[in-house]
Amino acid sequence: MRGEIHISKADLHPHLESRMNQRGVTFEEIRQVMTEGEEAVESKPGTLGKVLVFPYDAEWEGRYYQEKEVTVYYKNIEGHGIIMLTVMARYGQKFSRR
Repeated sequence: MRGEIHISKADLHPHLESRMNQRGVTFEEIRQVMTEGEEAVESKPGTLGKVLVFPYDAEWEGRYYQEKEVTVYYKNIEGHGIIMLTVMARYGQKFSRR
C-alpha cells in the first residue's frame, strides 16, 4: 500500500534519533521510506510500518554491502498524527522488493 506521509525533524523523538545513529539511517532515508516505501507486513497489531530498499554499495561496520533495507515503524493516532516509534536497518543484497 502506497501513501505519502510527510514528516519533519520535529517528528523525531530523541530515542528514534539514537536508533538512527546506531543503525546508520539518515533523516532523508526515513523521509523517503515514509513517502515511497511499501507496507511492512511484519508490523505488530496496532503498529504500522513502511520499508524501502536502498542501493548502498559501501561498508558498514567493516563489511561491504550492496543494499540497505530501512523499515520505519509508527502509529497514526487520530487527532495527534504520526508518532514515529523506531527504525530498523538491514544490510545485505537481493532484498525482496514487493
